[in-house]
Amino acid sequence: MLSELSEQERQRRNSLEELRKLNIDPYPAEGYEVNTTTTEILEHYDEEKGNFRSVSLAGRMMNRRVMGNASFAELQDEKGRIQIYVKRDNICPGEDKTYYNKVFKKLLDIGDIIGVKGSIFKTKVGEISINVEEFMVLSKSLKPLPIVKEKDGQVYDAFTDPEQRYRQRYLDLIVNQSSKDVFIQRTRLIQSMRSFLNEQGYLEVETPILQPIYGGAAARPFKTHHNKLDQTLYLRIANELYLKRLIVGGFEGVFEFAKDFRNEGMDRYHNPEFTQMELYVAYKDYNWMMDAVEEMIERITLDLHQTTRIQVGENLVDFKRPWKRYTMFEAIEAFTGIDISAMDEQQLTETARSLDIEVDDSMGKGKLIDEIFGEKVEPRLIQPTFITDYPIEMSPLAKKHRSQEGLVERFEAIVNGKEICNAYSELNDPVDQRERFEQQLMLGQRGDEEAMMMDEDFLRAIEHGMPPTAGLGIGIDRLTMIMTNAHSIQDVLFFPQMRPEKKPQPDNHQKFKEMGIPEEWIPVIQKSGYTTVDKLRGAKPGKLHNEICGINKKHQLGLTNPSLDEVKQWLES
Repeated sequence: MLSELSEQERQRRNSLEELRKLNIDPYPAEGYEVNTTTTEILEHYDEEKGNFRSVSLAGRMMNRRVMGNASFAELQDEKGRIQIYVKRDNICPGEDKTYYNKVFKKLLDIGDIIGVKGSIFKTKVGEISINVEEFMVLSKSLKPLPIVKEKDGQVYDAFTDPEQRYRQRYLDLIVNQSSKDVFIQRTRLIQSMRSFLNEQGYLEVETPILQPIYGGAAARPFKTHHNKLDQTLYLRIANELYLKRLIVGGFEGVFEFAKDFRNEGMDRYHNPEFTQMELYVAYKDYNWMMDAVEEMIERITLDLHQTTRIQVGENLVDFKRPWKRYTMFEAIEAFTGIDISAMDEQQLTETARSLDIEVDDSMGKGKLIDEIFGEKVEPRLIQPTFITDYPIEMSPLAKKHRSQEGLVERFEAIVNGKEICNAYSELNDPVDQRERFEQQLMLGQRGDEEAMMMDEDFLRAIEHGMPPTAGLGIGIDRLTMIMTNAHSIQDVLFFPQMRPEKKPQPDNHQKFKEMGIPEEWIPVIQKSGYTTVDKLRGAKPGKLHNEICGINKKHQLGLTNPSLDEVKQWLES
C-alpha cells in the first residue's frame, strides 16, 4: 500500500508519526467544546462592544500563511470560514516553542481538523479574525484536499469534475459551498412540504420497503430473496397500495416520504433509488388535489426563495397560482396538430412512426400515447402545467372519468419539460380494479416488463370498501432539481448510484517517452501521482515542475532538474 502513496500522502503519514512522538494524539477521544460558529462571529461581532472575548471553535484548516513568529490560517466549520491569527508566544507562553515551531508550522496540513480558543479582533485591513490563545489537533488528514483558489472574484483549480464530485461527495462538500447549499435547500424543501401537510391534519406513516408483490407504478423492480421465509421479495417501486390499505382502515389523510427503487436506466433525471412523497386523502377527487398541489408548491417556492419566480436552466419559471391546464389529448393536438382521441392501437402506431417516434409490438394503446406525449409535448411545457384526463390504458389505478368514456381522472404536473407529480381520483371499484390488473397481466405476457402484477390482498382490502380518495405522488429529487436549478439528479443526491469505479492502470514508460520525457524522470513523475499520460496532460506546468524537483531534492536522486520551459514542452507535445 505504501508504495502506491503519493509524495504528499507519504509526507502526511510522516507528520502523523512525528505528532505521536511528541505525545500528541492526532485522533483524541474526548469531545471538544464549541461555543459559537463562524457565521455567528462574522455577523454579530462589534469592535466597539468588544464581544466574543472567549470563543471556542473547531473546523478544518483550509489555507495557511506562515510568517516567522506569527501566522494566519483559515478555519472552516459547517457554517463558513473565518481567519485565525496564530502567534508563537500566545500559544507557547513558556520557553518551549515546539507547539508553534514544529506542530503548527511543520506538522499541520491543509485539511487537518483543529480546535481553537481565543478572542475576536479586526486586523489592520479590517478582517474579523480569531486571536488564537490555544489550539488542539482533532483529526490529522492523510490525503490532500483539492485546492480551490480564488483571486479577484475568479476561481482557479475548481473541483468541478462530475465523476469525482459524485463519487467523493465528502470532498465536494468540503470545497464547494454551492453543493452544500443545494442539500440545505433540499432539507428545507422537505421541511416546508411536511409542515404544509401536517397543518392539514394528515398523518405521516411508514409502509414496507420489502414487498411480496410490487405495484403502484409501471416499472421494473429490484428482486431479492428472504432466506428464512424462502420467499422472493421486491424492493418497492411505489408505496401506493399500502397507503390505500390505510385509507380502507379508516385513516382519512395519510402521507409518506418514501425511498423507492426502480431497476431501470440511469440518466440526468433518473436514479435507481429515489425519494417521493405520496399523499392520500379520503372524500376528495383529482380536481381538489390539483388545487392542493398548486398551493403546496407555491408555498414551498416562497419558503425557499421568497418569490414564486425562479431561474431553472435558461428559463424563468413562475409557480404563482393558478397553473395552466390541458387534457392529454388537447396537449398532443396543441403541439403536434394531430387529434389522436379516437385512434385505435394500429392508428396510434402509425401516427407515432410518422412523428419519428420509435415503437415496438409490445406497446399497447396507453404506452403509445405516452410515447407521443413524452417525445412531442412534455419537453415544451416550461411553465407549471397540469395535464389531465389520461386514457384508461395508461392508468390502471385511476378512477374512470365521470363524463368522458375511455378516460380516467388523472393529472400530472409538468415543469421545465419534466413531470414532477402524478395524481388520481383513486379507483375504488374492486371489480373494475381486478379487470385493470388482468389487462396488465396480458401486457406482461406480451413482453411489457413494466406491467403490474395481480395483488389479491389489495383487491381483498378494497372489497371491504374504500372511500372516494384523491392520491398524489411527487418526486422530491426532481422537485429539488428545479428549486435549486440543478442540472442533474446526481447533483441533489448525496450519494447517487455510480458504475463500479475502475482504477486506472499506469501507462508504460514508452508513452511518456513519446512526450519527450527522459527515462530517468518518468518514475519521478509517476511518484508525483501522474501515472497516465492523460492525467499528466492535465497538469499545471509550474505545479508539476515544483513537485518533481522537490522529490529529486528530498530523496537525493541526483538528477539534473529540468527547466520550467522543458516541463512545458513535455506537456505541449
